[in-house]
Amino acid sequence: MRAALSGATLIMAGALLAGCQTSNTSDMIRLDRAQGSEENIASLSAVIQSNPQDPDAYNVRGTAYGRAGEFRRALDDFNRALQINPRFYQAYANRALVYRNMGKPAEAVNDYNAALQINPNYDVALIGRGNIYRQAGRTNEAFNDFNRAIQAETTDGRAWHGRGLIYQLRNQHAQAIEDFSKAISLSPSSPEPYNGRGISYLALNDDENAFADFNHAIDLNDKLAESWANQALVYERRGEKDKAAKAYNHAARLDPRYQPAQDGLARTRGAATDG
Repeated sequence: MRAALSGATLIMAGALLAGCQTSNTSDMIRLDRAQGSEENIASLSAVIQSNPQDPDAYNVRGTAYGRAGEFRRALDDFNRALQINPRFYQAYANRALVYRNMGKPAEAVNDYNAALQINPNYDVALIGRGNIYRQAGRTNEAFNDFNRAIQAETTDGRAWHGRGLIYQLRNQHAQAIEDFSKAISLSPSSPEPYNGRGISYLALNDDENAFADFNHAIDLNDKLAESWANQALVYERRGEKDKAAKAYNHAARLDPRYQPAQDGLARTRGAATDG
């Protein structure tokens, strides 16, 4: 391992750390063509038609609408489910996730609060609220929510991933690596904790393990700009500017708004082009 980070490399790592802190969306609704398909929604509608007072049916169809990106219809279904059963804490948490996807974090927090008033140990609501707090810079509150979910014996890797990101912000990288490793053991197909752990490895000058994590994140999902920019940083630290430029360029093409990729490309521009 290297003895110390140079000033320029420290700035680069800090920029990627900032990107890692803000780009994670693993707790957001991911559009799912299967679950949000017209056929699936039609079958759920048939269930509701046969039993219009079943809150579970509205909750499930609301989730399907959310995965299809039909957020207004999703809200209508969750509202109906809660009218039928005001203590349906899962529906509050599902509606919160839709609000978050709509860019309404205050409404989302209100719904997570409502879910937790009914079930104080509901890990989905703790993790969801924790991620909103973390992205708002309310790191102590976020840390407490992730801790509560972990103490409630959640099996959701996002709790450890979220807490790891906060340890990382606090420069407690050994603890962060432990949490990211736990997240990976629970969610091995998710690239986010590999990126998070790699950044902490970089902070500890363990480039070899960092590079392995970034490459594995790319293997899991080669459409994330963050993973390519992270890989590029290792190449840049090694002095392999041509490979770094290609990776930064690829990251910038995947997400032109991802600032660490743009900054890295500016540093290495001219070394190579992305073919």
